[in-house]
Amino acid sequence: MRIHRVHLPTLQEGEVVLTGSEAHHLARVLRVNVGQEIKAFDGAGLESTGVVQSVHDFQVILELQEPRASDVEASLKITLAIALLKGDKLADVVRQATELGVVAIQPLITKYCDVKELSANKLERLRRVAQEASKQSGRSVVPEVREAVKLREVQIPLLSILAHPHTSSSLNDVALGKGSPLTIFTGPEGGFAEEEIKFLMSKGVTPVRLGARILRAETAPVALIAALLLPEAL
Repeated sequence: MRIHRVHLPTLQEGEVVLTGSEAHHLARVLRVNVGQEIKAFDGAGLESTGVVQSVHDFQVILELQEPRASDVEASLKITLAIALLKGDKLADVVRQATELGVVAIQPLITKYCDVKELSANKLERLRRVAQEASKQSGRSVVPEVREAVKLREVQIPLLSILAHPHTSSSLNDVALGKGSPLTIFTGPEGGFAEEEIKFLMSKGVTPVRLGARILRAETAPVALIAALLLPEAL
């Protein structure tokens, strides 16, 4: 039987009373039963095994074991800095990036973005997408989805790379250390402007290409994250 997962911002050993959307989802959608095993996670790296004690329409009581650190998170801590995309493309990237293992997502406003702002409602939706993707994929961390900022306002860490189809460098040329934070920058449908690329490179960001073909704006970040994180599973 599949073990259902529930997101609890605070995990503690003992009895926990769930109300609101998580209780409704367990009781009315998943139809859990008394005695059924569940997994709870806090979104920050801890998880706990629990057993359903009682079920009502809008309340579920769990008995949780002592929380423990999860062993499913990637050793490489990736932040995806991605230019705003139109339609549902950004939500699709957030979902897949979360499944693959990123720890944070930083939306960017760039020169060629078709969308120039991220509304409060859309930001909240993206955060829900990240939470649901973490739950579905068995992660214990929910990536932080930040408010959109202009490219020149973003914090650029020491180790950063830029998806750039016209450079000769590849991921093999980048020295990656386990446990090190890494930010990857990907552009909008029209790509980064030349001055934006020069700005990022002046800040120490390393351009890399993803093979001989040019990838779409919603494909490049997923391909780059997968290339960085999936080798850990091999």
